[in-house]
Amino acid sequence: MRKKQNPFKIVNRLGMKLTILSAIIILASEILSFTATIVIGFLYGGTNNTIQVVGSIIASFLIGSLLAFIIGNTVLKPLSELVKATKRVTGGDFNTALEIGWMERHTIKELRELIQDFNEMTEELRNTEMFRNDFISNFSHEFKTPLVSIRGFARQLYEGNLTEEQQREFSKIILDETEYLSVLSQNTLLMTNIENKDIITEKTDFSLDEQLRECMIRLEPRWSGKNINIDMDLDEVHFYWNKTMLSHVWNNLFDNAVKFTPENGSIFVTCKRRDGLIVVTIKDSGCGIPEEALSHIFEKFYQADASHATKGNGLGLSLVKKIVELCGGDISVSSEVNKGTEFTVELMDKR
Repeated sequence: MRKKQNPFKIVNRLGMKLTILSAIIILASEILSFTATIVIGFLYGGTNNTIQVVGSIIASFLIGSLLAFIIGNTVLKPLSELVKATKRVTGGDFNTALEIGWMERHTIKELRELIQDFNEMTEELRNTEMFRNDFISNFSHEFKTPLVSIRGFARQLYEGNLTEEQQREFSKIILDETEYLSVLSQNTLLMTNIENKDIITEKTDFSLDEQLRECMIRLEPRWSGKNINIDMDLDEVHFYWNKTMLSHVWNNLFDNAVKFTPENGSIFVTCKRRDGLIVVTIKDSGCGIPEEALSHIFEKFYQADASHATKGNGLGLSLVKKIVELCGGDISVSSEVNKGTEFTVELMDKR
């Protein structure tokens, strides 16, 4: 809700400073005028009304010109540059930035802060524009590829002349691609929702260890089908936050662990209290992540290993990181190729 302005508050800090500056100008003009009158009177052996008038005019002209030059370069010129820069930003030029000179740094504080805020705003707009362009480019690529695949195999099914085995194979490919598009759309909508959230609502107190068990049970058909051993060592922990949103973290991390763990492998999950934190670790005996990819795995649409048999959309871990950060936590990863990966999520213990 917009704060109602006080109609009687007609003086602010900047206005007060300009008022004081105007008073200094007037006082300086009077002093210089008085001094000039005395000097002129001394040179001509006396004073009269004409000399006083001429002295006042000369003094006012000199002091006025000098102070007008100073004010024009310390206040009005930066404001004029700010207006021009704002118009450039309005036109879509987000690379615009204003320099803070010596005069701006040592005169009016509000003017310096205004320029700093403007530069921060343009930087944020520039980053947002880069993210938007990058996101659209990546999303278009990720969306286009499965559509081309679906169209090609669907055309072959429509034209016929395929064996029963080919029909099943092509139908399976189309089913997998549509499932991929569905997950991609869901993750994109969720990412957009999270990116625009400033305040997290629907917070409740819930059992975190029970939530971890439930998320793992949902994946039971997949890990049991691969004969993966699941070992969970969980303390009884309660956590206050948005339960549904936090479940996306465990769903994504567990899904990756099952996805990249080979048959007869193992997944270890722990949940412990440690030094005022709730620490959850998910460790698998899977294929691991190359060292050069570890610093990029939380980036949107990044996929560390193109050779993975199971297709991903590169949004899962970026969602995980964003959600963990929203609840004031942190996530880290360590991995070794062909030996496994371990994710560590640290949440604030709010007991």
